[in-house]
Amino acid sequence: MKELKNEEKIKISPKSHKLLNTLLKENPQLHEILIHSASAGEAVSWIHEWIENDLKSRPKAYKYYKAPKGGRSEYEALEWRDYASIRLLDYADHEGMEFVNPNEGNKITINKPFKQLWLAAKCGRGGANIAFFYDMLELFRQFNGIRKNTKPNRETIKTWMDRHPVGLDKRIVKLRNKNRDRILDIIIKKIDSGEIVNAKYKFKEGMNYDEKFKIALEWWDDRWFHLKFAVRSADLLNEMLDHSLHPETLEVLYQAEKVGIPFFVNPYYLSLLNIETPEFAFGSDLAIRDYLLYSPELIKEYGKIVAWEKEDKVHPGEPNAAGWILPVEHSVHRRYPEVAILIPDTVGRACGGLCVSCQRMYDFQSGNLNFNLGKLKPNDTWETKLENLMDFFENDSQLRDILITGGDAFMSSDSSLKKILDAVYEMAVRKKAANSERKNGEKYAEIQRVRLGTRLPVYLPQRITPKLVDILKQFKSKAQKIGIKQFVVQTHFESAMEITPEAAKGVEMLLSAGWIVTNQLVFTAAASRRGHTAKLRQTLNEIGVLTYYTFTVKGYMENHHNFTPNARAVQEELEEKIIGFVPEEYHQMIKDYPNDALKIKENIRALRENCDLPFLATDRNVLNLPGVGKSLTFRTIGITRTGRRILEFDYDGTRAHSPIINNMGKVIIIESKPIASYLRQLEEMGENVEEYKDTYGYSIGETEPRMPIYEYPEYDYQLTDKYTNLEIPEDSYCKN
Repeated sequence: MKELKNEEKIKISPKSHKLLNTLLKENPQLHEILIHSASAGEAVSWIHEWIENDLKSRPKAYKYYKAPKGGRSEYEALEWRDYASIRLLDYADHEGMEFVNPNEGNKITINKPFKQLWLAAKCGRGGANIAFFYDMLELFRQFNGIRKNTKPNRETIKTWMDRHPVGLDKRIVKLRNKNRDRILDIIIKKIDSGEIVNAKYKFKEGMNYDEKFKIALEWWDDRWFHLKFAVRSADLLNEMLDHSLHPETLEVLYQAEKVGIPFFVNPYYLSLLNIETPEFAFGSDLAIRDYLLYSPELIKEYGKIVAWEKEDKVHPGEPNAAGWILPVEHSVHRRYPEVAILIPDTVGRACGGLCVSCQRMYDFQSGNLNFNLGKLKPNDTWETKLENLMDFFENDSQLRDILITGGDAFMSSDSSLKKILDAVYEMAVRKKAANSERKNGEKYAEIQRVRLGTRLPVYLPQRITPKLVDILKQFKSKAQKIGIKQFVVQTHFESAMEITPEAAKGVEMLLSAGWIVTNQLVFTAAASRRGHTAKLRQTLNEIGVLTYYTFTVKGYMENHHNFTPNARAVQEELEEKIIGFVPEEYHQMIKDYPNDALKIKENIRALRENCDLPFLATDRNVLNLPGVGKSLTFRTIGITRTGRRILEFDYDGTRAHSPIINNMGKVIIIESKPIASYLRQLEEMGENVEEYKDTYGYSIGETEPRMPIYEYPEYDYQLTDKYTNLEIPEDSYCKN
């Protein structure tokens, strides 16, 4: 053998040796190839020939492997062993390729899974760790038939769902009320001691404790109280949680303060964390805790976090990564032709709390999003910027969908939100009027959908007031008359434990305004536990919420703790259909559900009963690619020596993209966590890891088509095929 490189000289561990010996014993032909190959290259060639000859005996699977693009129907025809064969061939085809690894400071990672095996088998070296060998062992067990695919049946999934309590459970409500009382007691004492001085939240001289507590209970229903008394430090958080945080957790939070990570959690949401945990609720708040408590990886990366979504980098007047020319930075994002994201220069640039795996952590890091509520009130500059943005939207030939988000759309005051909605309405009126002068085939897309992105129904349901409902109702009433047909509040429940009586009431009020409520779930490690998302979907349906997207956690090492491998996302996507698939004969019927939000709860209940479904599995699992768009279409083409999978993503072929997509290559993602590490994390949460061993086998994904309920209405005229506000640079090939 040639002289080994430094990394390849590293001896593998005793545990890795045991796993390797098991792998070779179970696969004699692989053992023969590795031992008798004179070089790693020769081993790769023999392995490729062996696996390819085997796969050719299954023509449909072989055709899928060879095709430049897969296809949903072809994907669904694949068998369990086909996944393994295709992955082995993809590994061999990409052996020796180099990729930039953002998880390791943009170092170059060389994909060499078979060379790692060859070195390990030949001389016990190569530097591959336990996670690598676990993954390779399971890959060959899938190929040779030792690891069977054991899809759960309906009853098993229901059993998993029963593990997870709901925030509407009377026992849980009682626990939360106790937490509320403890938090209020601390606040009362701080006001009495003079530690907290506020002109609005104070007590009259001579009041006894019971009188003060009664007033404090009234404050609890006031959203401004929760924003005013939001916890912004580790010590206060620990005090509010009755000093129950582990010393290690506290130390991490202290480090977070030192590096400048903002901390903001309001008393209501804090009351959802368990202090005294009864047996039936063990681990029930893990998904909530992991959204509040920072990880060492986030602290290490903070200050160096890069924008995951390349199109979010905006230079006014210049095309972004998707080719769109935007008028301002920080206030508008865009990747698709039909949709623009509006981030107002108001308190809507803040949130009701900071989600640890927030997709906009980059913007918090740079200060574009923050919790300086007093300084975020709109000024004259915002009024002018809003006018300019509306002009931009009005003169866009393809735009039909405005998503007002942030931050959080509901963090804006009633008056600010009304101004934004009124501006959207007036823009839509002008756009419609201008279209009357255009010929058929030259007409612009008119506004059909308005969405409000908010987590406040979860973080702070007290924000949903009769006045807010009236603003939404009035906007819908007049907007419908000019052709806007879809009105959506897009929220983000992470756990069924977040669905409290207050949250359910808030959703009911939003529905009464005629707006539907949809949910986007981030598939964190804690949320990926068996039955967790199914229970969430069921409970959301019961309060009238439709599930929309399930997102793989994006970002690099800053989200290591919360990251769930895409293999588990594919597994969950397929398994949820076992119990929640809506028969196709109902697809067109539910397309009309958004048109009648007042009956959405009733319609969901009737459909579930007719089809015997615990929930409607209407959402799609996707990853927001660090390029242009969402997708779960990928193949696993490699694996690092530390067990992190290398995925090659293609774009979602079921929807319209910027024309730049034609110039872009596929997107390479090196996952930030090996499956072995993910399983150890689940074990620490109290999960039975044997229930998850099949996760290793899910190495291919195909994006599901959107359900008709989320499709845009058809225009009664012919839309222009021309693009405005778009410039495709000549050098626009995306090298990922």
